[in-house]
Amino acid sequence: MRHIRVSTSAAAIFIAALLLLASGGPVTGAAVPAAPAPAAAEQNVTGRMSPYVSTHLYFGTGRHDGKPPITDAEFMRFVNDVITPRFPSGLTLQEGRGQWRDKDGDINSERSYELTLLYPARHAPALNDDIEYIRRAYCALYDLESVGRADVRAQVDF
Repeated sequence: MRHIRVSTSAAAIFIAALLLLASGGPVTGAAVPAAPAPAAAEQNVTGRMSPYVSTHLYFGTGRHDGKPPITDAEFMRFVNDVITPRFPSGLTLQEGRGQWRDKDGDINSERSYELTLLYPARHAPALNDDIEYIRRAYCALYDLESVGRADVRAQVDF
């Protein structure tokens, strides 16, 4: 076995180079500042923002018993007649492809829509009845099992 002698200065340079590669930046004697506490970071981001709820409703367009899928025109009529009067301040609608297991255990793939409603958190209790009405009305109108719903807390600024 051979021994290699390395001078102290060469060893220091080698260690510094390894630290540089490992850290992704130059090595200095200065201490790295600590990351801000989560509350402080959150305050900086949300300083002008207000607490909101983001409700996402998932509408499938496939129907049972061989009935044709709900058309774009039928869905937009539902949006205009049922949803918009309850949420006239605005909404976001996205088309998608959905998949879910029905009450018989069958997996269904279908064209779908995701509706996003943003509203102040303090209004959530009052708007819950409107959201549930929309879900029930869609199921009753098109003889469907359900409309999915997800509520997410959000910080919002317009």
